[in-house]
Amino acid sequence: MQRQVLSVLVDNHAGVLARVSSLFGRRGFNIDALSVSATNDPSLSRITIVVDDEGQELEQIIRQTEKLLETRAVLRVEPSMGVFRELLLVKAGADETTRAPLREIAQIYKAKIIDLSPTSMIFELTGEPEKIDAFLEMLQAYPILELCRTGITALQRGEPGYQLKERLLP
Repeated sequence: MQRQVLSVLVDNHAGVLARVSSLFGRRGFNIDALSVSATNDPSLSRITIVVDDEGQELEQIIRQTEKLLETRAVLRVEPSMGVFRELLLVKAGADETTRAPLREIAQIYKAKIIDLSPTSMIFELTGEPEKIDAFLEMLQAYPILELCRTGITALQRGEPGYQLKERLLP
């Protein structure tokens, strides 16, 4: 199976995220990552959904998502045409002997040290999911105390690859 990234533009209303995500759940799709954000238009939100490709079933759920009243556009963001980013916050156990090697790893990956205490360091890293994975692999030699990843957010390069459908009035 191949990871697929869908960018769904929806009306910015309460309950829209629940409707879209429950549609995937009812069809047996496991959502690997989900992020929601504002857009340049305050009346729209962008939902980025990452799922494993199920072939025809994925095409069917895309068509069903397009039919939702609040959906304005659905775009499959192709790996060669998209920009994908993720945010990581990770707290690693650190003392005076491990701070220097942890700082060096952070510098190589361009991670920011955003908090330092006598027993830990918190790093912030933004990048492609593969970069995040590689950074975490390097940290495996140190105690990871807490970790939080946002999930992928994506935009297609160039001109928008979708046409917004007209708003339907209730």
